[in-house]
Amino acid sequence: MTIQDLHDQQLLLLECISGSKAYGLDLPTSDTDIKGVYILPKAQFYGLEYIPQVSDEKNDEVYYEIGRFVELLYKNNPNILEMLATPDSHILFRHPLMDNIRLDMVLSKLCRQTLAGYAQTQLKKARGLNKKILNPMGEERKSLLHFCQVTEEKQSSGLLDWLKTTNRVQTQCGLVKLEKMKNLFALYYDDDQIIGYQGITQKDSANEVTLSSVPKSEIPVGYLYVNLEGYSKYCKDYKEYWAWVKKRNEVRYENTVTHGKNYDAKNMMHTFRLLQMAEEILATGQVLVKRPNREELLAIRRGKFTYDELIAKAEIQLEKVEAAYQISTLPEQADKVVLEQALIEIREAWYG
Repeated sequence: MTIQDLHDQQLLLLECISGSKAYGLDLPTSDTDIKGVYILPKAQFYGLEYIPQVSDEKNDEVYYEIGRFVELLYKNNPNILEMLATPDSHILFRHPLMDNIRLDMVLSKLCRQTLAGYAQTQLKKARGLNKKILNPMGEERKSLLHFCQVTEEKQSSGLLDWLKTTNRVQTQCGLVKLEKMKNLFALYYDDDQIIGYQGITQKDSANEVTLSSVPKSEIPVGYLYVNLEGYSKYCKDYKEYWAWVKKRNEVRYENTVTHGKNYDAKNMMHTFRLLQMAEEILATGQVLVKRPNREELLAIRRGKFTYDELIAKAEIQLEKVEAAYQISTLPEQADKVVLEQALIEIREAWYG
């Protein structure tokens, strides 16, 4: 089933403009996002072809089957609450059957978890992005050798520096594990390549060092410490960083770098929008889709504030959400029986 099918077969119950244009936060370059609700034909609903959602390739247009829509309303999903609360000016089509579902039937204290909780997740991502921007990782992956330290005659240096200054190569080194000493090894060197040590690692991608059989008469040239924990963390960070580079939206990334504040400004704007909406819902029982503080939110998008300033402001807003939650008169959760009855009535009226 396609979006065109929904229109051609007249299955729509609701269609509205969503996203930045509904929030009043759009710019001349903003796309027009469309969301809607449809109802499956009776045969498909009763059969084996239930389709909960239909969207275009870019997810700029997303439509939910009425059953899925009510299920998400019950959970106080932010996007779905906004659809139900869309002002008339941004509604393209609304079937009278949608009157069976009202905001006062669905709003609950769950919004603290769904709106503010989602915002907190975005703040965590913002911290991660900030870290990635401030600490870029070289494309060439480091090996375990970069995380080894050599100690000799009361002096310590990185293994690679030690090899360079002493004109030695790691393949002629031999290691023996020191008893009861975590990640510490006696380091031997075979100048004449007679003994045949195994080297420190067998390959660049090695995750652990190689041990050698060393004659008892040999004297270590020093001791080697291997920071395995540091190497493991580096490998994880490296993988995450380059996966992010591969998937990131280059236009938004360039905007992030351009304003010099080291955070995704658009993402941060919506984080504050969600936090403010969570407080409003808990305090007033209203969902204000079009934001009354457009300039304040757009200032965040323009990069007016530093990263640290926004994190501090977000912490304050989270405290406001928590305070509103404590005194809110909303139910802990919507009445599932009431919502189910509304859904049944819609289907009976449509199929009947």
